Amino acid sequence: MFIRNERSIKEFMQSYPVVSTLIIINLVLWLFINFLQLPIGLMIHDWAIGYNLFVAAGEYWRLVTPIFLHGDLMHVLFNSFSLVLFGPALEQMLGKLKFPFAYLGVGIIGNIATYLFEPLHYAHLGASGSIYGLFGIYVFMIFFRKDLMDSGSTQMIKAIVIIGLIMTFFRPNINIFAHLGGFIGGLIIAPLVLKNVRAYNPWQQRRYRTDDDSIQFDPNRWNKKRILPTKLKQNLPWIIIGILALFGLLSRFF
Repeated sequence: MFIRNERSIKEFMQSYPVVSTLIIINLVLWLFINFLQLPIGLMIHDWAIGYNLFVAAGEYWRLVTPIFLHGDLMHVLFNSFSLVLFGPALEQMLGKLKFPFAYLGVGIIGNIATYLFEPLHYAHLGASGSIYGLFGIYVFMIFFRKDLMDSGSTQMIKAIVIIGLIMTFFRPNINIFAHLGGFIGGLIIAPLVLKNVRAYNPWQQRRYRTDDDSIQFDPNRWNKKRILPTKLKQNLPWIIIGILALFGLLSRFF
């Protein structure tokens, strides 16, 4: 479920438009606010950042908007790469309506937990609550919808959740309640969003257009020769993002 087999970024974006849109929003906002530091970006930051005091004053949109904002480069890369890994399977299973509902829903729950348990002067931003919410949905599958996950994916999720929870309590400057709230939110909404869904099919998106513009599976895809350097070149941007995110993660420990 979590090994990407798309042949290019273009194919990934066509197959998973919701995940791709979320990643683009994350990166564009980060560029405007943190890298280019454009006036409009700084205005968006001040208007959208999570700040408990302003939420208490009635600015409830701040329970949603922090999900799309990030701090340093490693922050946005790590969360975007997490979306690349763990978002596509859920987008395919849930569909283009229920997946964004789930992603935003668990993020909002995490931000509500932040508002309830952190002091009024607490400010926060980032999609980590939503990412941990996706983990919560996967954990629900492990215990109650075993038909939706293969054994390899089950073991991977177990390891990632354990490591993620440990990191939550031992890494500095972490919004603990967003992580825990998002994770619990994923467990809560999972029965709703997983109703009547089918297991992830990695080949479902592998289609091609014929002359009459109809969508069909490519009957010759098994006979095509895969040239490693070409595939490596096509996926080089994802590899670079993954390496940078890994270095950013390790830098928080050492």
